[in-house]
Amino acid sequence: MATHKVLIIDDDNRNIFALTAVLRAKGYQCVSATGAEEGIDILMEDREIAVVLMDMMMPGMDGYQAIKKMNNSPELKDIPVIAVTAQAMLGDRERCLDAGAVGYVSKPINVDDLTKLLTQYIV
Repeated sequence: MATHKVLIIDDDNRNIFALTAVLRAKGYQCVSATGAEEGIDILMEDREIAVVLMDMMMPGMDGYQAIKKMNNSPELKDIPVIAVTAQAMLGDRERCLDAGAVGYVSKPINVDDLTKLLTQYIV
C-alpha cells in the first residue's frame, strides 16, 4: 500500500503546526522533528515516510548537512527531500538542488506549489 506520510523537519514549531494542518487537510499523514538529527533518527525507524520537508536553516545540523548525511546512508538515500527555506535569494534554489533536494519551496509556502511537488513523489 502506498503511503502518504510526510516528515517535516523544522526548528520552528509554528511552521510545523501550519504545514501539518495544511497537509492533513489534503490527506497526508505527518510526523515532525524539530532538528535534523531527530529527523534522521525518525527516518531510520519509520520506513513508511515517503517524503521529507526539510528546513534548510536550522541550528546544529542544517538541512544541507542533513541531506548529505541522508545521501550517504544506503537506507535513506532514496527518500526524496523537498527543501523549505526562508532564503529566497538568487542561487538558493540551485544550492538546495545541488545539495540533493528534489524540490524547493520558499516561505511563506505556496500550498499549491508544495502539493504539486508532493504528488510527484508520493504515488
